[in-house]
Amino acid sequence: MTNEVMGRRDLLALAGVGLAAGVMAGCGQRAEPGAGSAASASPTAGGAPRAGADSAPGGVGVASAASAAAAKPSGDLFFMTATQLAGLLRSRAVSAREVMAAHLERIAHVNPKLNAIVAKLDDERCLALADEADKRAASGAPLPPLHGLPTAFKDLQSAVGFPYTRGSLIYKDAMPTEDSAFVERMRAAGVIAIGKTNVPEFGLGSHTFNKVYGTTVNPYDTTKSAGGSSGGAAASLASGMLPIADGSDNGGSLRNPGNFNNVVGFRPTFGLVPSAPNALPFLGVSVSGPLARAVDDVALLMSVMAGPDPRDPSCYPSDPTVFRGSLERDFRGVRVAWCPDLGGLPLDPRVRDVLAAQRATFDSLGCVVEDVAPDLKDAEYAFITIRSFRSAATYGPLLDQHRDLLKQDAIEEIEAGRAVTNAELARAMLMHAQLMERMRKFQETYAFTLCAVNQLPPFDAKIDWPHEIAGVPMEHYIAWQKTCYWISATQRPAISVPAGFTPEGLPVGIQIVGRHREDRSVLELGRAFEQATKFGERRPSI
Repeated sequence: MTNEVMGRRDLLALAGVGLAAGVMAGCGQRAEPGAGSAASASPTAGGAPRAGADSAPGGVGVASAASAAAAKPSGDLFFMTATQLAGLLRSRAVSAREVMAAHLERIAHVNPKLNAIVAKLDDERCLALADEADKRAASGAPLPPLHGLPTAFKDLQSAVGFPYTRGSLIYKDAMPTEDSAFVERMRAAGVIAIGKTNVPEFGLGSHTFNKVYGTTVNPYDTTKSAGGSSGGAAASLASGMLPIADGSDNGGSLRNPGNFNNVVGFRPTFGLVPSAPNALPFLGVSVSGPLARAVDDVALLMSVMAGPDPRDPSCYPSDPTVFRGSLERDFRGVRVAWCPDLGGLPLDPRVRDVLAAQRATFDSLGCVVEDVAPDLKDAEYAFITIRSFRSAATYGPLLDQHRDLLKQDAIEEIEAGRAVTNAELARAMLMHAQLMERMRKFQETYAFTLCAVNQLPPFDAKIDWPHEIAGVPMEHYIAWQKTCYWISATQRPAISVPAGFTPEGLPVGIQIVGRHREDRSVLELGRAFEQATKFGERRPSI
C-alpha cells in the first residue's frame, strides 16, 4: 500500500485547483427525500458554488486549500484534516482507494498498540468499498460532503454490517438489522464505514475498557487511559487511523477523550443532533456529536450531523448550513468567565498550570476575561439522580437476567437508580430547570465560560477510574468528571480544544462553554484559540 499512496506526491502538489469548490459542491447537494441527511443547502444561482474563503465548510478557501495540498506529501494522507481530504477526493486529486490504503496501512501499524478500532472489516473489503466510491465519482453523479472518508462508528451506535456489542458480553454477538438515525445520516453524507470504535461497557464511565475487546490506551503514552466513552474514536483520530470520528456525550464522553488525546471533542446543544432510537428522548442530557483533529473539521461534520429528524422528538428545528463558511470572528470586547475549577472543584496542579498559561491567549484575542463562575450548585444532584434513574430504566432488565456479566460500576448505578423515589426524581427535575435558568441569566453577561475539561491528566490505564484528585477522594466512578458533567447538566454547547501538555507530555485541553443553541459561536472561539496556540498540531510519536 505504501507505493500506491506515495505515487501521488506530484499530483498532490498540484491539487489546489478547484479544491475548495469541490468541497462546497458536495455540501450544496441536497439529500434525497428519506435519506435522513440534513447536510444540505441550495447551490447558488445557476447551480455553481461560490468561490472564495466562504465557499467551503470551516472556511477553507481555494488559496488555503491549494497551499495545504502543496505542503503535504501524500504519505501524510492519514494526518491531513478531513476538510483537506474531502476537497482532494472531490477534485479527484486523490482516489478513495488511495485514502483508504493510507489509513489501512496506518491502522495495521498503530491499532495493535492502541486497541481503538474494533470489529474492523478485512482490508480487501475496505478497499472494495473505496473502489465503489471511486466509481460513483467517475460516473459524474453528485457527491455528498464526506464522500470517500473512512470512519468507524462508535460501538454505541447501531450500524448494519457491524457487531453492536455496546462493550458488553451480553451483546457480544449482536448484529443490528437497521442503522441508527445518526449512522444513517453519516452514510448518506458519503462516509465509508470500516469498523467500530471501542467503548466502556454501555458507555458508562470515561475510561474505555470492556470484557469484549479489552482496553483502549492513549497514543501519547500507551500506559495511560484514552478516556471515554468515545475513547476508541479519539485515540483513532489522534494516531492518524481515521480522519473523522463520531461519539456521544452524557457526562463528558466527547470532551474527555478529546482532551486526553489532544483532539477536538464537541458536545452540541441538547436536541441539535438526532439520537433515535431513544427510549427516553426527553429525560437526560445525552447527545451525539463529532470528534476531529481541527475545529474546521468539527464544523464540516456538524453541517452533516445537525438538523431535526422526525424519529427524535427531542430534536428542535435547526439549519445545519450555519456551520458552513469561515469561522473567523472578532472577539474584541466579548466578556468571558474564567473559572478553571468551576468555582472550587479539585483540580490537579498540572492541569491548573497548563490552563493558567492560556488565559493570556484569550486576552490577546480581545476577550474581556473575568474571574467568575456560574452557580452550578444543583448540577450534582440533578445530573446524578436523573442519570441513575435513566440507567435503571434502560439496563434494569439486563441486571435481572445477566448480573454476572455486568461490571460492578454498572450494577451499582442501576441499583442506585432503582432506589430513586418519585419525589427525588421530581426534585431533581425541578433543580435541573432552575439550574438552566440560572445559567441563562449568567450568560446574559458572559457569552462564554472557560474551564477545565478533565480535572486531571490521562491516568494509568490499568486502574478502573481515578479514586482521588489533588488528595481529594472521589465518591463514585464518575465523580472525577464533574467539570464535564456539571456542564452537561446545563445542556449548553461545549468544546474541548487542545491547550498544552503536562511536563510528562500528556495532553490537556480547555473547555469552552457557550450559550444555549449558539453552537457555531463556540466553534468560532474554539478555532480562534486553536489557531493562536497550535497545540493540536503536535502528533504522538507512536
